[in-house]
Amino acid sequence: VQLQASGGGMVQAGGSLRLSCAASGRTFNGRGMGWFRQAPGKEREYVAAINWSAGVPNVQSSVKGRFTISRDIAKNTVYLQMNDLKPDDTAIYYCAATFRPLNWVVYNAADYDVWGQGTLVTVSS
Repeated sequence: VQLQASGGGMVQAGGSLRLSCAASGRTFNGRGMGWFRQAPGKEREYVAAINWSAGVPNVQSSVKGRFTISRDIAKNTVYLQMNDLKPDDTAIYYCAATFRPLNWVVYNAADYDVWGQGTLVTVSS
């Protein structure tokens, strides 16, 4: 399976963006998908994840209330709705998929098997 992220761009503080990540190659039957981000000069950071079959979301506390993760099984796509964006949200956003049947730690990047290419989000003040 391959992941294609899209939807990044430049937005002013307080604005919104919706990122998409489409899985291609075959129908996605993994355990879940997640979003990570990496700001310039910083380490990659977990943002959110979703259990694919049940649709149960998990959102990092620092963005909870502003970011929402969802998925469309028919489209093999996961979304990250980002509202009230702040300059600190500026980063490259990566989607990732996990096929682990057990012990998936959503915030652990090493637990993801496939990564998309990243999409840049720039928030100006």
